[in-house]
Amino acid sequence: QVPGRPFSNKTTFTFKVDDYNEYFLNQLFEILTEYGEIHEVWFDGAHPKRKGGQTYNYPAWRELIRTLAPKAVIFGREDIRWCGNEAGATRETEWNVITYPDDPDTTSYFPDRTEYDLGSREMLYKGKYLHYQQAETNTSIREGWFYRDDTHQKVRSADDVFDIYERSVGGNSTFLLNIPPNREGRFSPEDVAVLEETGKRIRETYDMNLLREAEGPAELLDGNPDTYHLLKEKNREIIINLPAPVKINRLMLQEAIATHSERVEAHAVDAWIGNRWKEIATATNIGYKRILRFPEVVTQKIRIRVTASRLDPAISHVSAHYYQTRPPQLTFTRDKEGMVSIAPRQADFNWNPHGENAAGNLNAGYEIFYTLDGSEPTQSSIRYTQPVKVERKELKAVSYTNNIKGSVHNEQFGIAKKEWILLAVSSEQHRHDAALAFDANPRTYWQSERSAGPHYIAIDLGTEQSLRAMVYTPQTVHGDGMMAQGILQVSEDGERWNTVESFVFGNLINDPTPRSYHFTQPVTTRYIRIEATGVAGDGKSLAIGELDFL
Repeated sequence: QVPGRPFSNKTTFTFKVDDYNEYFLNQLFEILTEYGEIHEVWFDGAHPKRKGGQTYNYPAWRELIRTLAPKAVIFGREDIRWCGNEAGATRETEWNVITYPDDPDTTSYFPDRTEYDLGSREMLYKGKYLHYQQAETNTSIREGWFYRDDTHQKVRSADDVFDIYERSVGGNSTFLLNIPPNREGRFSPEDVAVLEETGKRIRETYDMNLLREAEGPAELLDGNPDTYHLLKEKNREIIINLPAPVKINRLMLQEAIATHSERVEAHAVDAWIGNRWKEIATATNIGYKRILRFPEVVTQKIRIRVTASRLDPAISHVSAHYYQTRPPQLTFTRDKEGMVSIAPRQADFNWNPHGENAAGNLNAGYEIFYTLDGSEPTQSSIRYTQPVKVERKELKAVSYTNNIKGSVHNEQFGIAKKEWILLAVSSEQHRHDAALAFDANPRTYWQSERSAGPHYIAIDLGTEQSLRAMVYTPQTVHGDGMMAQGILQVSEDGERWNTVESFVFGNLINDPTPRSYHFTQPVTTRYIRIEATGVAGDGKSLAIGELDFL
């Protein structure tokens, strides 16, 4: 109860808690009773301040939630776990039956589970308690969790969001996409356009079940999640016949997890093509839902084979779908000469159970067009046929397949690095020398030796340049050396330095993406020096995947 703050819900609770937990419980009471039905309560894993010995009384929180929001699941505790990253990455095998050292029904400690393997047989053998705790794949539609601007902060493409949807929802996980409101309290138009296009693709692909008139086990085709077909040990395959050939490139499978848990460990899908069975997809577990993606085939008969399982699998749903392939999402790579190559971004279609090149299979016949004047590229723009020189300009490119326009990819390129020379460096590790900070390859990186610092790198740009911004690309091999903040210095002779800018970057450990810092005013110099004044996680070493200047 809060004096002077009457609640319409008159349910009362009695807890013995400190002031912090009392305040939190009253706030939680308001949220759960005055804003409609709540389906998820989300705890982000933040810890109480150590000073003063503050602790969380989670048993009291849980009792309040279970009483006031009985349909709500709790993220970060016993119901839903973090997938282990903020990038939208998914595991190839996402088991939701995992192990705990303490009883999940009574413990208040649910640590983040970031290991790649959580539920294999080998892991289960080591566990004391088994607990069903589904994974939630959460990431942001923008670079970072909060809105910064519509000019420099990039937004995920519809290709990217749709791909994450299929990999997460279709990989025994759930998908939570962060969409930060802008300064007007609304979603930015660019974000909305991506969401609308993604939703359109989901509906067009999955609203239509191409097996609706097929013949096979009735329990799999009735659309009822409570019915299931049990696959006995000697007959662990399903054959579905269609009245006429259909074109498909997606297959959705579901297990009856409510009654039989997760049992399938490996499976394969065959299509009847040319009077014989042809394997078109393979994957590991199924769980609540598995979406298999493969190059389109035309068939009148489908076979599903369970090749490894825990006991007899119980399959509750099978459906086939067709995704209208779009022109591929594009990516740019630039060498030290400033020559840019444009190609399909195969890595975004990074789940290939069929073992083939998905980008090549799905996007044959595409064409790429680009602009360098800031205008939107169309089929009337310059057709890409070979690498193009780009320096201090914005490159925009788009692909077309059968007159269907893909998503536009754009990037602002700075000065070419052909003439850059290393002036000085604080230190460098073996195989991670300082020149790798500007070799035009973000996969290589400079890393300084571990020390108290300072950690710095100084570069001769070859000629005097007028600079507007700096782009820092962190290395992504590990989490050590992310530059959290620093200073930028210039010199007239490469020996005496003056500080002209200081900068602060965001959370790089969980979101190691390129960060831009736009100078308060243009900086004209030939000699430039970057010094870290803070490394993420209080690190003692600095790493730079790539430095660029616009």
